[in-house]
Amino acid sequence: MANKSRVLSRPEEDYGKALDSLVSAKPERKRKQSSYQSAGVLDYDIFSLPSSDYYLLATLTLAAAVVRLFRIYQPSSVVFDEVHFGGFASKYIKGKFFMDVHPPLAKLLLTLAGWLAGFDGEFDFKDIGKDYLEPGVPYVAMRLLPAICGVLTVPLMFMTLKAYGCRTTSAALGAGMILFENGLLTQSRLILLDSPLIFFTALTALAWTCFTNQHEQGPEKAFEPNWWFWLAATGLSLGATVSVKWVGLFTIGWVGILTILQLWVLLGDTKTVTPRLWFKHFFARALCLIVLPVAFYMGMFAIHFLCLVNPGEGDGFMSSEFQSTLNSKAMQDVPVDVAMGSRVSIRHHNTQGGYLHSHNHMYPVGSKQQQITLYPHKDDNNLWIMENQTQPEGLDGPVKGPNAWDKLEPLRYIEDGNVVRLYHITTHRRLHSHDVRPPITEAEWQNEVSAYGYEGFDGDANDFFRVEIIKSMSDGAEAKKRLRTIQTKFKLVHIITGCVLFSHKVKLPGWAFEQQEVTCAKSGTLPNSVWYIESNEHPLLGADAEKVNYRKPGFFGKFWELQKVMWRTNAGLVESHTWDSRPPSWPVLRRGINFWGKDHRQIYLTGNPVVWWSSTVAVLLYVAFKGIAVLRWQRSCNDYEVETFKRFDFEIGTSVLGWACHYFPFYLMTRQLFLHHYLPALYFAVMTFCQTYDFITSRIATLRIHDKPAISTLGVVVYLSISIAAFAMYAPLAYGDPWTQSACNRVKFLKTWDFDCSAFHTDLAQYGTPSASGNAVQTNAPAAAVNAPNADGKSPGEERVTPQPMQGSVVQEERVEYRDPAGNLLNEEQVKALGDVSFETRVETRTRLVDAHGNVVLDEPVVAAPAPVAPPHPDVEGRNPETADAPSAAASQNKPATADADEDPAKERRAEQLQGKGQPKPGSEQQQATG
Repeated sequence: MANKSRVLSRPEEDYGKALDSLVSAKPERKRKQSSYQSAGVLDYDIFSLPSSDYYLLATLTLAAAVVRLFRIYQPSSVVFDEVHFGGFASKYIKGKFFMDVHPPLAKLLLTLAGWLAGFDGEFDFKDIGKDYLEPGVPYVAMRLLPAICGVLTVPLMFMTLKAYGCRTTSAALGAGMILFENGLLTQSRLILLDSPLIFFTALTALAWTCFTNQHEQGPEKAFEPNWWFWLAATGLSLGATVSVKWVGLFTIGWVGILTILQLWVLLGDTKTVTPRLWFKHFFARALCLIVLPVAFYMGMFAIHFLCLVNPGEGDGFMSSEFQSTLNSKAMQDVPVDVAMGSRVSIRHHNTQGGYLHSHNHMYPVGSKQQQITLYPHKDDNNLWIMENQTQPEGLDGPVKGPNAWDKLEPLRYIEDGNVVRLYHITTHRRLHSHDVRPPITEAEWQNEVSAYGYEGFDGDANDFFRVEIIKSMSDGAEAKKRLRTIQTKFKLVHIITGCVLFSHKVKLPGWAFEQQEVTCAKSGTLPNSVWYIESNEHPLLGADAEKVNYRKPGFFGKFWELQKVMWRTNAGLVESHTWDSRPPSWPVLRRGINFWGKDHRQIYLTGNPVVWWSSTVAVLLYVAFKGIAVLRWQRSCNDYEVETFKRFDFEIGTSVLGWACHYFPFYLMTRQLFLHHYLPALYFAVMTFCQTYDFITSRIATLRIHDKPAISTLGVVVYLSISIAAFAMYAPLAYGDPWTQSACNRVKFLKTWDFDCSAFHTDLAQYGTPSASGNAVQTNAPAAAVNAPNADGKSPGEERVTPQPMQGSVVQEERVEYRDPAGNLLNEEQVKALGDVSFETRVETRTRLVDAHGNVVLDEPVVAAPAPVAPPHPDVEGRNPETADAPSAAASQNKPATADADEDPAKERRAEQLQGKGQPKPGSEQQQATG
């Protein structure tokens, strides 16, 4: 009862006089401390709150459930990044390996939710707008997981503020701000990772605040059960946070800085903290804040590897050693010795880009000879014959053809310094280079690499390459002398020009299927010029020949390799995206993200401007306060001897530090960034606002309102009323509800808010009238793919009414219209008056059905499906069309082929035709992600 009494009464002495040092000539002096105990800190145990606080907490949680779960079934089709994270659930259930830039915890939880609801993994989530209802996808159950995380974030904010010592009204203010924040609402209603990320970040903040409260009470609380509980809870929460997204590293940085500060304070306490006790504190924190998070993080990847045992679209990112651990991907033992006439596949060592590859397509520029690329998947087009620079001599002169060495004994092994030619088996052309600039990297020190010749052609001197073995990278004494499969790392030096066969992380355009560029570099860096032979066969190498294979990595090897691939891929996401934004725009809510648009409705990620702007102001106020405080400290003012002043600086400074740790690192990133990356920082900004409000209304005696709780309560009611009003204004963009163009335009306070008001109907009554076709409606802004079936199972274009027999003709009209952002039609004079402006393209086909008497029977626009707005995911690099859907089981063959080379030209021509029509590519085939 004593604890509860202190919490309820909150005597004035507990709050201090925060600004006394600024207005009083005789400030209250700091009491001498006999230990590292902090003055003015009570035991704010969140398990000992008064019953009224728990009732309020339950009410807030119930309200959060209503707000987060309201119409969670809407929309009933794939939205934005559900393309990726829903698709990962399918791959987990089927055990197909994929590569993602994010750790696996949240994806595993989403998969578990879907599996428990009966999801069998057959739905692929490939397209935005793809219907969930007809195939029976338990999408609501999968969306419930982020929604529950969003619900629980509300009470976590309440309890964290109580653990700081804030009044109940201030804690309720923070919970209300999270509850009615539109951005957090939108993210928590979809199959996305950000809601679990915010939840675990909030859980970490709560656990650390409770631990700090225990620590600041001094030596008598150290190493007690509560002390250990909250320290361990912080470590587990950190592990969970970083296991959702690497943004959790910023949370680790925040806790790490505060931990160093604690240890520094302990080191200065020479009276109660002996060196032995200090090391006990140090190792306790190291165990809970380093070992526990690392173990948790690695445990998530152990589960990840246990689930993904089959080959999948993402295994091309991984090394052959890694791929060999997947079912049916293990390569059979291959002959180790490489001789003239060996059929080999040559793999690039550094970029994991894949195999030296060619196909029957020409460069559109430069020499216009056959393309040479790096291809990450096993294929017949990766096979080459190692030829000598001259043909072998026979009884009747030189033996012609690439098979001349098949019966020539003894075998002639390829040694360091030998000059060779590489003959491409499927197209009968040889690897070739000349003094022509490459099609993409047009630097003077780069030469084009092509395939040149024809069947029966003897070739020329530009086909000659010298083998230079890199002894420091080769494994074994023999591998340093001559080419040996897998063991020898080597360079191929072009004899005529002296350049070195080279590849780097540069993608060729669509005409080369976005495969990786191969050039001949006159000064190429060593790692990008290193190659090795993976597969090898020769007619004269029998079954008794010495064999070799990859060393299968264990868990730690696979774990470390995947971390490196994730890091490189994440850093490589630098291409611009329609809805990306940069960090300076986030605190002021300059623009959002268009998630989905269909049936004159829209889901657009934006925040509650009241919450965002006020929290940003609170952060700026603290920065100004800290600047003044430092100046006064330099002038030997005694501000920090005032208890409340010091508590204000430390408590709010802790939250501002959390905001800074989750915000400023993004300035160092060149990759794609989006508004949702600010959400963890927003959580700390909201805490800053509420703590500042609590100090102003409850702890600063100078303002003379600290003993008038009615004023504090009134302020909370007024602020939350304004926040709820703003929340309601933008709620249709979060829920995908009907809205009108006029209502939309009224709340578009900033010109940079680019949600498309013209996408909505002009009158709410229009939403009650179904169209004849139920077609999706394209917004002027880039929107989601909308060619999915309707909620009743009918595809776009099917009639919702009983079809009547009609006879007539179809009249097609083509015209160009110009409209302003409000959708108003512009004439030619108005367009000319605009001057030099750009227009977004909207393609619309209006089909008019006319009967025999010339009467219009049907006049219905059919809008072309736009490209998806979800950033495509980096799962496959430049997959060739002929192997894009090839069965992965084919990899179990001794030859590394997964496609029939005879079908190569026809299939690639079909892919070119599709690209020429501008069809959107699947998200798994491009190098972008939202992060």
